[in-house]
Amino acid sequence: MPQKNPIALKTAEGGFPPSKGLEKIIAGETALSLVDGVEGKLYYSGIPVHEFVDNSSFEEVAYLLWYGKLPAKGELDAFKQKLVASRKLPPEIFGLIERLPAQGHPMAVLRTVISALAFHDDNADDISSDGTLEKAYVLTAAAPTIIAASYRLRQGKKPIEPDPKLSHAANFLYMMHGEVPQPEMERGLDAYLILLADHGFNASTFAARVTAATESDMYSAIASAIGTLKGDLHGSANQRAMEMILAVGDVEKAEAYVSNILDNKKKVMGFGHRVYKEKDPRAEAFRGIAAQMLEKAGERKWMEISNAIEKVMWEKKRIPCNVDFFSASVLYVLGFPVSFFTTVFAASRMAGWTGHVIEQRKDNKLIRPSCVYTGPRDQHYPPIDQRK
Repeated sequence: MPQKNPIALKTAEGGFPPSKGLEKIIAGETALSLVDGVEGKLYYSGIPVHEFVDNSSFEEVAYLLWYGKLPAKGELDAFKQKLVASRKLPPEIFGLIERLPAQGHPMAVLRTVISALAFHDDNADDISSDGTLEKAYVLTAAAPTIIAASYRLRQGKKPIEPDPKLSHAANFLYMMHGEVPQPEMERGLDAYLILLADHGFNASTFAARVTAATESDMYSAIASAIGTLKGDLHGSANQRAMEMILAVGDVEKAEAYVSNILDNKKKVMGFGHRVYKEKDPRAEAFRGIAAQMLEKAGERKWMEISNAIEKVMWEKKRIPCNVDFFSASVLYVLGFPVSFFTTVFAASRMAGWTGHVIEQRKDNKLIRPSCVYTGPRDQHYPPIDQRK
């Protein structure tokens, strides 16, 4: 029987037991958002997230995440103007997007272009408070421009220049589709951007903070976050959820489709959450938004299928849906290609990621967790001719 590692035992017995995925491990502090998994609530700086959906805008939420307070009217106006001024991309960036493989994953394109933006920033390595904040403006404002340009170039169309008269959400849709969106569509996207803006130490945010903690640049931190969000167990679940809804195709087929997934011991995307055990408050908000938007667009079918899938999951597994489930239908009716869903998630979370980098820099310490070694001990190096 192999000997137990005394160093590992000492670490574990000293109050730091191994935890897969760092579950229940406190990795740091944040004042940006509180994820209350027991009560099923989400707060930004102590304010319930649904109050922002009802009364605020993505721009105001971004201000709160970066500055730690809600802006006065003059402050918000100046903030919006600075975001607008940061929307344009260097011409070389459009050339880069055009040269990337058309079949490449949209999140890989976003990750690559965000990295490339650093070459067009003379102060890319400035990690001072002011320098970090400047990059938060650039990255948050430019993300929709990158995403829309990537989409249009894939369609053989020219990218559309940002419209300074439009809000962050309305301009995003305008650059995607070439038309100023109807107010309900603008509001739908704005609500999406608000609800996904921040969520505690989720995987991608933690990745950004780990990178920032090394005193690396903001572009590297955000590239780390994008790469993390790309995974099916994190950001791309909304894409997989919509693919499932589309594959079901008919409300009468929902039960058989979901049952088949469960019988094969596979995960039904859009259900369950690592933190929320009873309900995801963002899912509750998206349920109403999706119902209104799909009804307005004459696409009730997708809502009916979604309701049927949710019913099967609750009856068979007692698992509630999460933010990815109904938000998928919102993005679909807004005209975003399913393969681009996760990039829209990234555009929203950009405000949170950059806010966490700002917060990390204020009281920085290298993030370097311990681990429990489980390999063999007291071994010796064997010559190559003695190995089996």
